[in-house]
Amino acid sequence: MKVLITGGAGYIGSTIASMLLDQGHTPVILDSLVTGRPEFVQGRIFYQADIADRQALQRVFDEHPDIFATIHCAALIVVPESVSKPYEYYTENVVKSMELFKYLAERGYPRVVFSSSAAVYGSVAGPDFMVTESSPLNPESPYSRTKYMMEMILKDFCAAYGLKGIALRYFNPIGGDPQLRTGLHIQYPSHLIGKLVQVALGKEPEFHLTGVDWPTRDGSGIRDYIHLWDLARAHLLAVEKFDEVIAGGRETDADYAVINLGTGKGVTVKEFVAAFEQVFGKPVPVVEEGPRPGDVAGAYANADRALKLLGWKADLPVSQGIADALAWGKVRDNIIHY
Repeated sequence: MKVLITGGAGYIGSTIASMLLDQGHTPVILDSLVTGRPEFVQGRIFYQADIADRQALQRVFDEHPDIFATIHCAALIVVPESVSKPYEYYTENVVKSMELFKYLAERGYPRVVFSSSAAVYGSVAGPDFMVTESSPLNPESPYSRTKYMMEMILKDFCAAYGLKGIALRYFNPIGGDPQLRTGLHIQYPSHLIGKLVQVALGKEPEFHLTGVDWPTRDGSGIRDYIHLWDLARAHLLAVEKFDEVIAGGRETDADYAVINLGTGKGVTVKEFVAAFEQVFGKPVPVVEEGPRPGDVAGAYANADRALKLLGWKADLPVSQGIADALAWGKVRDNIIHY
């Protein structure tokens, strides 16, 4: 089948495209390349355009009328940046997504798989930090609030305009394509695994562990680290089983379902650093600091619903994600030309 991927030149979208290709499907990529990489779309069906550009969308669907579903990955994603640039985040993530969803409804392409985030849960009460899809939502940064708003817009559009939506709430992706076709491409990454790889490869002098006074077992934030290849496989299943998932996970009267994507295991940042050092084979210099703007203690997933609706569970361990991230870090500069 043919699948439109917005943001398909980015870290996650390009890996989903590789997964689809490997399974015999055809990804059609729409990306503005504001943050995506042209190297990740070589040899693939690609349109360079904004997701709210109606003329570009018309061209995509006129040339590919057999598109079965849209996977919407395009978004700005850096939490501290969203605090200092909320206008840009609300415009790019919310306003433009609303225009995309409306166009899909008008053209009669109702199936939407939306890349949401576990950040919509915010700070989690209780001793174990585990969340289910029915846990209270409390987004605490402009970035996480954009994801919350995009979910609500999609749900309302499903009720009003005939869309069908699956919101996949990602926890913390690590690793990359095992074949090293794509990976974390940001030159100066802000995410944990990217920063650790930079230090391991000698590109940064030390790792800054931000936030050590959270109410967790060791004071550092708690996360659920999911291998990117497992994440991509979940999208494959969401597309292949789309109508079945909607039927089994429908909320109220809207054709809309929410699914957590995580391992079901909470790992603190300090524990992750220790695992990284074990895979890397040597210690990395660590400096402890206060939290960044927008940071929260974190959460990890109850992934029972993903198993029930998608037949999916995370298979690849954290150590594999770290190994793949290190392998990609060693070849990245030979693939990406900044």
